[in-house]
Amino acid sequence: MNILEFIETYPDEYSCKMDMKEKREKSGITCKKCSSTEHYWLSTRYVWECKTCNYRTSLKSGTVMESSNLSLRIWYLAIALMNMTKKGISAHEMKRQLGMKRYEPVWSLMHKIRSAMGQRDNKYILEGMVELDEAYISKSTRANTKLKRGKGSQRKQNVVVMAESTPLEDIVTGANSSHCRYYKMKILDSHKSESIESCVEQSLDEKTFVLSDKSNTYNNLSDYIEGHVTELSDPVTTNTTLRWVHIAISNVKRNLLGIYHKISGAYLQNYLNEFCYKLNRRYFGDRLFDRVIIAIANSSCKKAD
Repeated sequence: MNILEFIETYPDEYSCKMDMKEKREKSGITCKKCSSTEHYWLSTRYVWECKTCNYRTSLKSGTVMESSNLSLRIWYLAIALMNMTKKGISAHEMKRQLGMKRYEPVWSLMHKIRSAMGQRDNKYILEGMVELDEAYISKSTRANTKLKRGKGSQRKQNVVVMAESTPLEDIVTGANSSHCRYYKMKILDSHKSESIESCVEQSLDEKTFVLSDKSNTYNNLSDYIEGHVTELSDPVTTNTTLRWVHIAISNVKRNLLGIYHKISGAYLQNYLNEFCYKLNRRYFGDRLFDRVIIAIANSSCKKAD
């Protein structure tokens, strides 16, 4: 969706409210007080009223938008701006485009949108053949922090990157290649094998075959999946067996460095959520905006920040 289409489709606050009402009703409204799913719509107040206990649920209630004082149209416009380009937009530029005076509400709004993206992608798991590797992504540190070098450096965050890779074979030439479908990127709590294993268990189907290098931290992955194939890490492996996962690592590093420059480790997962969400839906085109609205409508306020 471009800016002209957005203005035509959502010209005012009322159009945004009606759109959010429609999307939330499709997924169902559940009363916070008695868990009933039967509600009346009060058009004069833009809320649902529970038929059982009369508890009222607003359009933002229960989603990442809960407790936000910003209008729905501001939310919709922010979502549109975040998804109109592949690379994204910084909070400072978003503040300027929205005409807002304070940086903090815009920064918070964008992270809540990224949180909703992450919640949506967490509902799906990867299957089939999956390429797996780790990336070290730069993050900001406090000026007075004593830093150490090497694998455990506080300047970089360890992230596991997984790419669902489908093997392909050319019928004419017999040449082998692969096609990538979906990605996942998760921050690891530590460099120990247990952290990788926990992430694999949560993110991959039990019948998955994983392709990785010969790192010792991957030795027990076969306990959680159908099979595990390892190859010695070298330039050939990077361009063939682990092609898609390394393309993703290169792109996410370039994306984060080019737009956000310095990222706090506490919020890096949210930036990865946005990158993967858009990458997994790279063929959606104009439908991407609508999918993000659905993700917001079905999000939970518990993990908004």
